[in-house]
Amino acid sequence: MSPLLNPIVWSVILLMGLSIARMNVVLALLCAALVAGVGSGLDLESTLAAFGDGLGGGANIALSYALLGAFAVAIARSGITEWLAARIIARLGRTPAPHQLRLIRTLLLTVLLAAAIMSQNLVPIHIAFIPILVPPLLEVMHQLRLDRRLAACVLTFGLITPYMVLPVGFGSIFLHTQLGPSLAKAGLEIPKGELPLAMLLPAAGMVVGLILAFIRYRKPRDYRPVELPGEEQHAPLSPRNAVVAAIALAAALALQLYSDSIILGALIGFLVFTAGGVVPWRESQDAFTKGVKMMSLIGFIMIAANGYAAVVDASGQVPVLVESVTSGLQSPPLAAALLLLLGLFVTLGIGSSFSTIPIITTLYVPLCLALGFSPLATAALVGSAAALGDAGSPASDSTLGPTAGLNADGQHDHIRDTVIPTFIHYNLPLIATGWLAAMVL
Repeated sequence: MSPLLNPIVWSVILLMGLSIARMNVVLALLCAALVAGVGSGLDLESTLAAFGDGLGGGANIALSYALLGAFAVAIARSGITEWLAARIIARLGRTPAPHQLRLIRTLLLTVLLAAAIMSQNLVPIHIAFIPILVPPLLEVMHQLRLDRRLAACVLTFGLITPYMVLPVGFGSIFLHTQLGPSLAKAGLEIPKGELPLAMLLPAAGMVVGLILAFIRYRKPRDYRPVELPGEEQHAPLSPRNAVVAAIALAAALALQLYSDSIILGALIGFLVFTAGGVVPWRESQDAFTKGVKMMSLIGFIMIAANGYAAVVDASGQVPVLVESVTSGLQSPPLAAALLLLLGLFVTLGIGSSFSTIPIITTLYVPLCLALGFSPLATAALVGSAAALGDAGSPASDSTLGPTAGLNADGQHDHIRDTVIPTFIHYNLPLIATGWLAAMVL
């Protein structure tokens, strides 16, 4: 079968096309799943059954986001969000000098970048910090006239690049739990200490993409005045509210790290706000509902993405696609480029680089060894092919997370303001540096 006739290729193209055309991403995922399933030979009933079976895989993270939304509304009601924004704006003054604006803008983006990087290793909470940290800063971004597309690129960089090269936290899972064992299972043993070295050059492509994003989105962009759910009923920040907020945040973080459960951490944090009187008991239902509403779209996308991934897996067409593209290849440079593009297509659909590795490794490794790629080059090729698409997939945590925070006031479109910018600025440089790593290592 020609690669262009493979149903997975067409389903991914349909997913991206419908999303760019502003169809709801959940509906786009369902349409793409039908194309992938029925096009691969599954009947409609089997396709829908596979989609339904996969939905459960996203339920945990969807509930986590609903509770994080409620927690974020409780934080807003404490008054700390307005206090934080007011303090920063006060430092700017009525007519801030250009150098002051640049300084505060740089400081704000540095905080977002540091938080995203630490969420992958030092405090491994992944995207859970975004609905808590980012919404309070939206008013500051409004005053700074900061382009939120740049903030999305900064957050996505911090969510992806660390796991590619730092073997701690989520990086340990990517390098030592997924990449290393998958390579070994396919017949290629590589010492653990060498895996980060193989991914250094691909990670450099992410740095290039971040620099290009800073250049591309450096100009001011105006938004409407920010109105966050919960702020309309907030009280001025009092010492009691500040203490309750500190206890709630500390309890939520500690319990999540202890139990590895975002659900438990967010639940306890919300209950602390309720017990402390920041969210009166009679108003807790309203606060919780507003939080769930704020995060509902993200949760549904995550659930639907898992259903789509299950259909792709049930179709059995990914190995067929790889074989149809790579059969008869004799040129290492061409093979490296095609393998990277295949990884991009698979990850765009599945939305997870971690899930892509086991799918592609068993097929990539024999081909790479037959074409004379070194072990490190093979590892770089597989790792880069898996990471491709994590930035730029409508269903990826690395794009859904930034949108969850930046769209808290409804002014940041998931596709046009997160997916497309991150796809352009990260996938294209990563293809180039991943290919270069395969050639030089």
